[in-house]
Amino acid sequence: MPSALIADDEPNLSAELAARLTRFWPELQIVSMPRDGVEALAQLNEKRPDIAFLDIRMPGIDGLKVAQLAAPVRVVFVTAYDAHAVEAFEAAATDYLLKPVTDERLLRCIARLQQSGAPERGAAADELGQAREVAPIRWLTVGIKETTKLVSIDDVLFFQATDKYTEAVTRDQRHLIRTPLKELLPRLDGDRFAQVHRGVIVAYAAVDRIERDLLGRLRIHLLEHDAVLPVSRAYAGLFKQM
Repeated sequence: MPSALIADDEPNLSAELAARLTRFWPELQIVSMPRDGVEALAQLNEKRPDIAFLDIRMPGIDGLKVAQLAAPVRVVFVTAYDAHAVEAFEAAATDYLLKPVTDERLLRCIARLQQSGAPERGAAADELGQAREVAPIRWLTVGIKETTKLVSIDDVLFFQATDKYTEAVTRDQRHLIRTPLKELLPRLDGDRFAQVHRGVIVAYAAVDRIERDLLGRLRIHLLEHDAVLPVSRAYAGLFKQM
């Protein structure tokens, strides 16, 4: 009976993936669901599963390093970031799944895992390229302690970079996500969102007005929020016709 480990620091996401794997591949035995890289490495070396589903950004040791250090195992990276794709395939990953993972994409991954022989890196890389060209993200996965929730992209007024995270700001809440702005921007609908500052992405529909202060700097005032967002000179041209 094939066995698998699922490593993700969001336990709800691990449980959700485990449930879907059980539904689509009943013969697969989930032997462990560690929540950080150190525990994942220990469990991989102890339990020796056939397959490891690894998040890339985990506390302790990241998923790429876990894959390098662990006993031989077929690795599938399950992550919100496509920036590590080249490193993943250099680590001999069997597949690379971008969150949120659709049922169709997961089924293709399972089919690949069920095939014998070496990992089909070319096919996986092609699918990653296709994933970058699919429709923009519609939901954000955000976590608060032991709780994981989905936030509709339609509710987001703006994104703002912080020291370590990115804030997705809705009308009445601020949600922390781990995706940096530079990785988030290509996955947003360019007709709905625009970068207006190196640390700010705003939804066009959320903009009430753009004003110029005494020093000539542009400031965005929002319809449903009291935040005032800066516009850097590099992006000022976005609003010339407004």
